[in-house]
Amino acid sequence: MSADLKKFRENIDRIDDELLKLFNQRAALAQQIGHAKGTGAVLRPEREAQVLQRMADANAGPLSKQGVMQLYTEIMSQCRALEAPLRVAYLGPHGTFSEAAVLQRFGQATTGVPADTIDGVFTAVESGAANYGLVPVENSTEGAIGRTLDLLLNSNLNICGEVLLQVHQCLLSNENDLSMIRKVYSHPQSFGQCQDWLNAHLPQVERITASSNADAARLAADESFSAAIAGAQAAPHFKLKVLSQNIEDDARNTTRFLLIGKQEVAPSGKDRTSLAMSAPNRPGAMHDLLAPLANNGVSMTKLESRPSRTGLWEYVFYVDIEGHQSDAKVATALAQLKQIAAFVKVLGSYPVAV
Repeated sequence: MSADLKKFRENIDRIDDELLKLFNQRAALAQQIGHAKGTGAVLRPEREAQVLQRMADANAGPLSKQGVMQLYTEIMSQCRALEAPLRVAYLGPHGTFSEAAVLQRFGQATTGVPADTIDGVFTAVESGAANYGLVPVENSTEGAIGRTLDLLLNSNLNICGEVLLQVHQCLLSNENDLSMIRKVYSHPQSFGQCQDWLNAHLPQVERITASSNADAARLAADESFSAAIAGAQAAPHFKLKVLSQNIEDDARNTTRFLLIGKQEVAPSGKDRTSLAMSAPNRPGAMHDLLAPLANNGVSMTKLESRPSRTGLWEYVFYVDIEGHQSDAKVATALAQLKQIAAFVKVLGSYPVAV
């Protein structure tokens, strides 16, 4: 071993020793904070968002911004676990993109609670079986998840945060070659995300819908000449081979998840507020609904409509706006909106995904 190499390694060992001391000092402070909070929420989404944003802004490299955020997510995960075990419900089973989103947001020191349906995620949080839930709300290719929007409207839970997960689809199978595949299982959303690839590479293959991509992988694992569209993380769970990677039609394919819970989240400094509202069935009603936002300088980032189920051709509008509901201009706009709208519900204010 050269003298230079030995010196480099000695310096790394010295830094590792110092890091270990600092990590444990941080963990001890996290424990003290947990004791000070008592029986309150074990998660402070606004504080964690501030930490991640501050570290990302302060990073001078050579570590990437994403690498620094992943590192600090795991540090906070381990420190948070010293306060109390955090149970997060998600659309299961194991191996789904929803589970991947839980790990991306909360780190490894988290207990995942898989649910059979999106309804089951809400029920787990409402019943106390889980502290929080993570549910998909929209995909950049396939659009909104209607069931999630419907449940947000009728639930007493709040949106506490959001997660943006870049989705890379794979073709998984027991077989060794695409020519062996006779049927493909997948969730309908994933079929939509990969239809160009399927048309080009497996045009004659039967497509069968499953309740989730992980369930599709389970079905494909039990049958010959079958495959599943799922994330690479599902392959080891079901002992499948990855025949093709990144088969999504859009490389930027991203799914947005919402964190749901019983707490209201304080301002982080970079927040989003989600609303559900309806307008009287008359000309110009939608314009009137949006006027308070425009008049108070509140930027709208999303507008989605869903049938209200209260009458033919009546709709509920889901709106995302920049800012926290406690911000002065947002609070003024909401007060004005409630005076003219047939119905308004604030679904939550929460940190924008870093």
